[in-house]
Amino acid sequence: MNDTKLALRARGLTKTYGAGASAVTAVNHVDLDIDEGVLTAVMGPSGSGKTTLVHLLAGLDRPDSGQVWVGDQEITALKDKELAKVRGRIVGFVFQGFNLLQTMSARDNIVLPLRLNGLPADDAWLGSLTDMLGIGRELERRPFELSGGQQQRVAIARALITRPRVVLADEPTGNLDTHASAEILSHLRQSCRELGQSVVMVTHDPTAASYAGRVLLFADGQVAGHVNDPTPDAVLAGLDALAGVER
Repeated sequence: MNDTKLALRARGLTKTYGAGASAVTAVNHVDLDIDEGVLTAVMGPSGSGKTTLVHLLAGLDRPDSGQVWVGDQEITALKDKELAKVRGRIVGFVFQGFNLLQTMSARDNIVLPLRLNGLPADDAWLGSLTDMLGIGRELERRPFELSGGQQQRVAIARALITRPRVVLADEPTGNLDTHASAEILSHLRQSCRELGQSVVMVTHDPTAASYAGRVLLFADGQVAGHVNDPTPDAVLAGLDALAGVER
């Protein structure tokens, strides 16, 4: 595959926690390509290392070895200050717990990455994002005045506001009910289809994964398979196959 069409790639990515007999290798020499403009889901058993993988891809944690490129920028070679600057411009992150500042309005939460990274405000882009996410009328409210689904949409707008090369989301619907989850997943898929955004999403839910264009199956710290154009049944079949291999 032509690297110019990749939003993100990793080579030989490894992360071990602990030492000696108690050492646990959460990510084990992973090679990975993430296509531009695609919602990619990462699924696997609990403890398989999928959250660690996404944190390494986002530059939130450093690998013991291996490399990560976001577009043409290798982020694993950067020092902490350089990494923070680059990550703030080309990587967006959506947390399960929203991570919004309760003393700030929704608008100020969304544009905070622009201010922190010295980027100019773009009212037209802010308007487009908030209209797409259905929160245009909520911008002056504080997070505690919003529903969980509305807060997560604010968090998605914050992740998208810098026009990052890739957005990484860790269980973005884990704290939401079924209706709110479906709305969030639809918005993430819409951002890929209409904005050309690239999104990598960790999830434990086969229905959530079925919103993706591709599902990566992760087990024992490695990519163990994938499902293209997934349905919930196809994802479950892939997970069952993993369990069969492990037995």
